Amino acid sequence: MDTSKRFGDGKGGCPSIQCEANREVLCSSCSEGVVTAAHRVAQRDAEPCLFGKGGTCCRNCNMGPCQIIEGVESMTGVCGADAATVAARNFCRMVAGGASAHMDHGRGVVLAFLETARGETPYQITDPVKLRQTAIRFGIDPADKSTQDLAIEVGEHALAQFGQQSGITPFMRRAPKARQELWEKLDIYPRGFDREVVEIMHRTHMGVDQHHKSLLFQAARCALADGWGASMVATELSDIMFGTPMPVRAKVNIGVLKEDEVNITVHGHEPVLAEALAMVARDPEIIKAAKKVGAKGINLAGVCCTGNEILMRQGLPIAGSFIQQEVVLATGAVEAMVVDVQCIMQGVSPAAARYHTELITTSAKAHIPGATHIQFEERRAMEVAKEIVLRAVDRYPERGKHFIPKHEMDVVAGYSHETINYILGGRFRGSYRPLNDNIMNGRIKGVAAIVGCDNYRVTDEVHIELAKELIANDVLVLVTGCAATGMGRAGLLSPESMEMAGDGLKEVLEAVGCPPVLHMGSCVDNSRILIAATEMVLTGGLGDDISQLPVAGCAPQWMSEKAVSIGQYFVSSGTYVVFGPNFPTTGSKVVTDFCFKEMNEIYGGRWDVAQKPSEFASKMIDEINAKRAALGLDKKKERVLFDMAMRRELGDVGCHGPGA
Repeated sequence: MDTSKRFGDGKGGCPSIQCEANREVLCSSCSEGVVTAAHRVAQRDAEPCLFGKGGTCCRNCNMGPCQIIEGVESMTGVCGADAATVAARNFCRMVAGGASAHMDHGRGVVLAFLETARGETPYQITDPVKLRQTAIRFGIDPADKSTQDLAIEVGEHALAQFGQQSGITPFMRRAPKARQELWEKLDIYPRGFDREVVEIMHRTHMGVDQHHKSLLFQAARCALADGWGASMVATELSDIMFGTPMPVRAKVNIGVLKEDEVNITVHGHEPVLAEALAMVARDPEIIKAAKKVGAKGINLAGVCCTGNEILMRQGLPIAGSFIQQEVVLATGAVEAMVVDVQCIMQGVSPAAARYHTELITTSAKAHIPGATHIQFEERRAMEVAKEIVLRAVDRYPERGKHFIPKHEMDVVAGYSHETINYILGGRFRGSYRPLNDNIMNGRIKGVAAIVGCDNYRVTDEVHIELAKELIANDVLVLVTGCAATGMGRAGLLSPESMEMAGDGLKEVLEAVGCPPVLHMGSCVDNSRILIAATEMVLTGGLGDDISQLPVAGCAPQWMSEKAVSIGQYFVSSGTYVVFGPNFPTTGSKVVTDFCFKEMNEIYGGRWDVAQKPSEFASKMIDEINAKRAALGLDKKKERVLFDMAMRRELGDVGCHGPGA
């Protein structure tokens, strides 16, 4: 079909759409009149405001907005703020915005956990082993305590960290000792989760902190409160409640929608809602109700990070990533889209309104014009979930003209830190030793994380092409968030894709049966990568800090403020992080140099920027090779065959047996 009439590119293609399934849906007749982000990007100016894009537009008081040009005296703010101050303030506010989203998510998980521990929800403590491990990390002695009592104590301890005003948040102690000592020296240990966000907002208020370095140190502290704090708490307690992910086969892409079932998509980030819907969708009474209206059953499919949550724990399919949320609705085959918080475009409301689809909001924090609001409460989880599913069932007979593309792909997901540990050593000898050994012997060059959003302003399949290049160069790839969904669509999350890997990496993957790209969860689950990196350090042979590991991270299509907070907590933990296609401080060379150069001297990690997949790959592989060289892993070690004299010499040094 000639799509130029729909998108005006003049070439018969859809350059702003990264997926064949998206193109087929948006070029089908049933999507006529639906306006999606793809259309809006095409209608807007190709280039956004350069002041805003570079971080040098200030609107923090009513004397502005002020557009700042670095080095031009007449182009400071009315208050005299220069480009470095403004860019640093804006960067800090992005970190605060992103961190606050993860922190509020974490608080919601903790509150649900406490209610579950008290027996007030339909959920349960699914992983009591992890509960006890977490209790010990919180400084709680689990001995002689029932699961219920221990869970309550852990929940109360976790909740207290949000309002804590002094001291150190406990999970920071999971980092390598050398990293902890650096944070202490720099005085950037988070004191309490909420306090760090409030302090950023105060510091960036007009007339408060005006030095870019001071501001950016607070950004680091706030980001650490996210990654090693609230995000880690959310992930750990979600695992305890709903189960620690283990490898599971499932499917992704829009083709997972069913012609003959009630299609319900759940979109957002909070697992408690998705878990309740998953339980209800299997209820025999609900299935009976679906059959009564002519459907074979209930098809629950995820969108965005909620999709990753239910994929990892329930094996349920993902219909789409962030950029596919409106396209999923444009199929005309969705009876209800149920949303909670974060990354939900307002455009889903008019898109749903063109069909029989009901858009249902469930969080008091996130209302959308045109949507039906049904407040979700954990204590009434099953009751609310049943109401939502039955409303969708009632819509099924109203389904009209629709189009479901045939595109779907098999994936294997669920690679938590615990899973990786188990796969590499089994139940009794779980260890990262095989990974470290194969990095040291060169079969695996290093590890790269590809995380974050997808973005309609990025027209190339950066995530996919980058991953292919990395694994071809024997770099193991970890992936989270919407990047993971894109990888899944391309077939990179199945063990069969190990054929694309370099010979060394492929040899290791064949031995353990893993894909070359490991799906580690939603965007809040980037904390799993922090723990994996720490475990590599503790296992030994690759230095004594995260900054020495041959690893690199990137967010090639970052979109939300959460990505900035994630990137900063990785940099502050000693990791090289590449963003693309732009970086939010480029309007100030002073601030950008601090992020790209000086942070490396401070943290052993730094920011960078790239645009094309080859540029990302080149920079990340160069970083990994530099770390290998610093560890002496770039030099081939000659194999030494010991003769008898050499063996005797070794024997003189050690123990000779019981009589020694």
